[in-house]
Amino acid sequence: MRKIIAALLTSIVITGMSWADELVINNDVPERYVVVKGDTLWDIAAMYLQDPWKWQDIWYLNPQVENPHLIFPGDIIGLITVDGQTRLTRLTDGDNANTLKINTNQADENGVVKLRPTARITPIFGAIPAIAREHIEGFLSGNRILSTQELNSAPYIISGTEGRVIMGAGDTVFGRGEFDSELPVYQIYRMGKRYKDPFTKEGLGFEAIELGQARIKDLESDIATFLIERSNQQIGISDRILPSDEATLDTFFYPSEPPKDLVGAIVDVARGVRFIGQYDIVLLNLGAREGVEAGNIFRVSRFGDKVRDPINNQKIQLPLEDAGLAMVFRVFDKMSYALVLESDIPMRIGDRVTNPGF
Repeated sequence: MRKIIAALLTSIVITGMSWADELVINNDVPERYVVVKGDTLWDIAAMYLQDPWKWQDIWYLNPQVENPHLIFPGDIIGLITVDGQTRLTRLTDGDNANTLKINTNQADENGVVKLRPTARITPIFGAIPAIAREHIEGFLSGNRILSTQELNSAPYIISGTEGRVIMGAGDTVFGRGEFDSELPVYQIYRMGKRYKDPFTKEGLGFEAIELGQARIKDLESDIATFLIERSNQQIGISDRILPSDEATLDTFFYPSEPPKDLVGAIVDVARGVRFIGQYDIVLLNLGAREGVEAGNIFRVSRFGDKVRDPINNQKIQLPLEDAGLAMVFRVFDKMSYALVLESDIPMRIGDRVTNPGF
């Protein structure tokens, strides 16, 4: 069984606030900040908070405003006092924001602002993301983790036109399996690694590597005719065909803390690099069943080397070292993908991940 570390719950009073966990606002933070294109929630959280993963503890969400958690380029955000607690919120809006408008002239003699929100329906397109999308774009609607059952039941390619065995964009292929004519767009995958939990040896699933996208042209019984609309790699016989899951992906999430008692590990890294650094994508042996959510921040600790004591010749395991932070951006049942946000020292497969406050 995966080792469970008991949570450390403390109550600390900071800057006039008594909160369940420590929340420290950085020194010399701007009272007002204008959001610019290219900002991320992590950037802004790190600007204001010593522990950026506590972002949700300070961000003021007004329930009367549609999508009050969205922040757009051009928005002005700043610190206010709500019910005696210092909070960060949106003060004025950019051109297309769903906004919380605050008339700063309504502050009383103690600087407490009375909130008078107005709502406006706006699409979320253009809202700043939690982390830079260019680092994770290929994994947002690309690679995924499949269970053994999902793999065994997945439809697959049986042939290309004229008996071709290698296909690409613009080609027609035939797939066999259970298809839904109401879901015209499918993604094509090749099975990658099978993962096991490094602690329990439990099977965690198979990584499905996205090869391209196809659209159903015709469906007869369990045989579907597809046109390949996009291909990243060569597509072949037996490659799997799965419904596109873009509609189910989180489009917006906050930096946040995972459950306090979780201990996991890095089980793999994208692109097969030996040493893991900033902006590398890693796979964790923790998923939805452990309560992991998109936006969770994990502290990565690197296991020390084994060295020989020069005096008594004993082998000694050096202690753990803080290696950096990683943010989960896509979650499956038993595994998740995370982006390394900070790397103090090179990380390795097998390094431990825990709640960052532990």
